[in-house]
Amino acid sequence: MTTTTSPVTIRRARPGDEHDILRLIRDLATYEKEPDAVEATPEGLAAKLFGDAPRVFAHVAERDGIVVGIAVWFFNFSTWTGRHGIYLEDLYVDPQARGGGIARQLFEALGEAARENDCARIDWSVLDWNELAKGLYRKLGARHMQDWEPWRIDGAALETLGKRG
Repeated sequence: MTTTTSPVTIRRARPGDEHDILRLIRDLATYEKEPDAVEATPEGLAAKLFGDAPRVFAHVAERDGIVVGIAVWFFNFSTWTGRHGIYLEDLYVDPQARGGGIARQLFEALGEAARENDCARIDWSVLDWNELAKGLYRKLGARHMQDWEPWRIDGAALETLGKRG
């Protein structure tokens, strides 16, 4: 729960935030029971987030000069709406900063980004056991997309996909 009442600032990530973003990504991976899955580096995040033509973006929640929450996202596209959407890759708030509405504020910033970019929707995935997160999402008015299952190709399957011979 919240241990301080200092105000929180939500802002777009900027160069220099990559170490804090990675710290919270690693915390999220541990929370999701995959502590060894993170391969990202500060340098790689900086290049992707702040390079010449970024294709991934982030908002951070900052309290007393410390980044305590992140929302990492990118644009997707819906052929049905003919418009872009936002895909939220990661939303995470440091456990010591939870309970004060930071996750809601990060979602509100995403809503603003969606409106500014004429996006039709915001999509994301949540682990089936994460009832705390699902409760927040329901309060925001989100709905579980039934009938759609997440699928993925990665690792060795991705390396061989499209190779001939």
